[in-house]
Amino acid sequence: MSGKNRLREIRAGFEPAFWIANVTELFERLSYYGQSAVLAIFLHESLRLSTQQTGALMGAFGFAVWFLPVLGGSLADRFGFRNSLLFAYLILTLGYFLMGSLASSWMAPLRDRLPLYWLVFAVLMVPALGPSLVKPTVAGTTARASSEAVRSIGYSIYYTLVNVGGMLGPVVAYLVRNSLGIENVFRVSALFVFAMFWVTLLFYREPSRPGETPAASVAAALRNMLAVLTNLRFVTFLLIFSGFWVVFWQEFIALPLYLRGFVNPNAKVDLLLSVDPATVIALQILLSYATRKLPSFTAMTLGILIASFSWLILSARPTTPFVIASLFVLALGEITQSPRYYEYVSRLAPPGQQGTYMGYAFLPVAIGYFIAGPLGGYLVHYFGDVLHRPQQMWWVISGIGFLTALAMWLYNRVVKPVAVADAAGA
Repeated sequence: MSGKNRLREIRAGFEPAFWIANVTELFERLSYYGQSAVLAIFLHESLRLSTQQTGALMGAFGFAVWFLPVLGGSLADRFGFRNSLLFAYLILTLGYFLMGSLASSWMAPLRDRLPLYWLVFAVLMVPALGPSLVKPTVAGTTARASSEAVRSIGYSIYYTLVNVGGMLGPVVAYLVRNSLGIENVFRVSALFVFAMFWVTLLFYREPSRPGETPAASVAAALRNMLAVLTNLRFVTFLLIFSGFWVVFWQEFIALPLYLRGFVNPNAKVDLLLSVDPATVIALQILLSYATRKLPSFTAMTLGILIASFSWLILSARPTTPFVIASLFVLALGEITQSPRYYEYVSRLAPPGQQGTYMGYAFLPVAIGYFIAGPLGGYLVHYFGDVLHRPQQMWWVISGIGFLTALAMWLYNRVVKPVAVADAAGA
């Protein structure tokens, strides 16, 4: 096919809903990664919570953010993608505003009556509800609003825009933190998602497929969700893949605490965190082309191995160039596995259940965050405060990644998920 014909096919292959949903996802990710870039610093330095409490809270928050899409995807199938996005952006607006107000004077009565840890926990759970609908809805829109011929390109666009938001978020956080204060990072995030509410309200129209109907009831949607659990091979794969995210999420959990606590108390961690998504944006197409002939499982396992090596670089020398190099290699691992992973899962969904299956795609992300939060806080405390050898904590993180890659290899050799592999083109 000529380049001109391919461009024509791409233009015709996407409904307007695809572009609207993905643009709102860009700004939702900008908001999410902006507040994520400063969250550990805010909890530990502004609210004076310990490293272990900070890690536990971030683990709980991250688990809720990434686990709830399992349910949110089913509800999106039932209530419609447009209604789901509208509700999600409103709840995110409220949640980020409350996060930025935790240290405000008007919340002093609550701080006086409740233990600070549990007050923060309760507030964090509010914005955690938003991505539970946004993620599977945008991913589901990408599936519904793109033709089969351009679906893999659609997921590459989706993934690239996510990383544009991921790159801009930490930069915006750095600028706001230095000029307006760290608490206003959360308020700026609230403004961005509130704007996306209006974009969705005015421009987004529900995509559909011929012959598809939404689930008849919430109960039916929940049955669809539970039915996925009967595919034990698929669930086993999701559990193993969680190890990648245990390794990856230390970028937002252990790294800020490590750098600010044991390397440089004035380290510009939020700005450094833009390295990963910037690398993804710059190299996504090139690496996707270079690995296009690799089977899906090979590409995903290779990505885990590359990401695992990244933290060994930081353990060698905790300087800014080595931090950048570590995050660069981490991004290479992410690029290698992520697009193949989402395409892999999306092709498993029966008609009318794209939201449900794409919701389950985020289960490993949730489990990884749930483990990574307490683990990262503990490792920073144990290797830094107790052993006074903080650099050695990265050996543990890398070891988890190598074990995950080994488990993936064994799974593909022993379990041989034929139906899944065929569906994904592996």
